Amino acid sequence: MKILIINGPNLNLLGKREPEVYGSTSFEEYFETLKSTFPEIQLEYYQSNVEGELINKIHEVGFSYDAILLNAGGYTHTSVAISDAIAGVTTPTLEVHISNIYKREEFRHKSIISKSCIGMISGLGLKGYELGIRYFL
Repeated sequence: MKILIINGPNLNLLGKREPEVYGSTSFEEYFETLKSTFPEIQLEYYQSNVEGELINKIHEVGFSYDAILLNAGGYTHTSVAISDAIAGVTTPTLEVHISNIYKREEFRHKSIISKSCIGMISGLGLKGYELGIRYFL
């Protein structure tokens, strides 16, 4: 099984940025834990702050991987193009958010990408990625 985790803008700052919201662990550290927890899965990780690069990555793997876990960051609420990219590929995509987007600012309550995803995990911290992998298993 091949699963790609894609993180969008500002998620490269996990562990440093707003630790009261996002925790103090970097995603790279957490990714090592995920790989140890799921040695039977080919897990890959990609992060970009650039919308077009996220779309290119979805296109690149979207017909050959078994699953995508996508935390589109702020693009969740603004990117029709990312939503269209998800809808245009056959690999199922699960939307993941570290924080509970419904307990945050009003503009974060609307996800443009949700309609193209098979589901959403929100507000369970980094554990949401693990739960997403378990869903696909």
